[in-house]
Amino acid sequence: MIFLFWFSIAVVVYTFVGYGVVLYALVAIKSLFVKPYRFTEEQQQYPKLTLLVAAYNEEEIIEAKIKNTLALDYPETCFQILFITDGSTDRTPELIAKYPRILLLHEARRAGKMAAIKRAMPHVTGEITVFTDGNTFLNREALKQLVKHYQNPKVGAVAGEKRIMLDEHADASAAGEGFYWKYESKLKQLDYAFYSNVGAAGELFSIRTDYYPPVEADTIIDDHMIAMRIAENGFIIAYEPKAYAMETASENSKEELKRKIRIAAGGLQSILRLPKAANPFYYPLLTFQYISHRVLRWTIVPFLLVLIFFLNIALVTSGEGALYPFLLGAQIVFYLLALMGLYLEKRQVSIKAFFIPYYFCLMNYAVIAGIFRFLRGKQSAAWEKSKRKVTLS
Repeated sequence: MIFLFWFSIAVVVYTFVGYGVVLYALVAIKSLFVKPYRFTEEQQQYPKLTLLVAAYNEEEIIEAKIKNTLALDYPETCFQILFITDGSTDRTPELIAKYPRILLLHEARRAGKMAAIKRAMPHVTGEITVFTDGNTFLNREALKQLVKHYQNPKVGAVAGEKRIMLDEHADASAAGEGFYWKYESKLKQLDYAFYSNVGAAGELFSIRTDYYPPVEADTIIDDHMIAMRIAENGFIIAYEPKAYAMETASENSKEELKRKIRIAAGGLQSILRLPKAANPFYYPLLTFQYISHRVLRWTIVPFLLVLIFFLNIALVTSGEGALYPFLLGAQIVFYLLALMGLYLEKRQVSIKAFFIPYYFCLMNYAVIAGIFRFLRGKQSAAWEKSKRKVTLS
């Protein structure tokens, strides 16, 4: 019981802290022997590029998204803009149709985001396809920052950075989401510096169009699967923090939980569909990163947190030593802080000390709920629109 307790703690600590420390050390060692790839900052000729925007019932924000898209810094002669609005029942397709520069694809049937992407890909003319969502806004230089990585022939996909816009009154779920993505961004930079990213956020990522892989239409998290299938074919997923997508946080914990549960269900689905990524006999560095950064979080770690708590109670009850009551007390305090974060959010009171415990528990509960939802076959591939706090402009 003592061994299982400490082993479980070791896995949890490694997943959320230790992997980042190990990765930082590995990157430092690598830098002593391997020089990073040198890019030509000012390209003489930019590749033809298609921006593919998936939008579902975004009439309140779609025209602002279009204006943001048209303002992106990329040569117009090699820049195709494609919006796909399958399943939308509001005025989103009608509003997009007013802009002749945009190729609009729409059908009434709603089959999910991955199905919509598969339908759109034959219409893509660019050498590079950039994927983004209808409710996120890109910085003006995003496209040029993404495409520079394709100077490296080993790169098959490039992920941009996701940024959560917060104000000073951000509640626990919003601030927790913002902190999480800052941490994730740093980890992704280290992943790429070491070898490769292990996925991409659908808010902004790109691929070499010719490398677009077969992905099942019922895929739940399309961005991750497309990028990882390219990685399974031996190519690197680069990361570019100077290309970023901005969006506001989820409206509340309920909306964020809905989003996280869907991601967790898709995470388990992707693990079952990415056997090469988890097999060290193909690409051992990728496997090390994939298991450390993704698989542990999406499978056993949330269950280990529950196990640690009850093993700690058993060890205290059996009188194993003075350390175990202290550890149990620390766990109880942490979870009480999380409950206080939930209470304060419902009362719309913002105290930052409760943000991280609350969001940490929310995130891990979502994984457990997502796993059971997937195993019961209850998770649809159709994308679920999450309510956001405010409309970006």
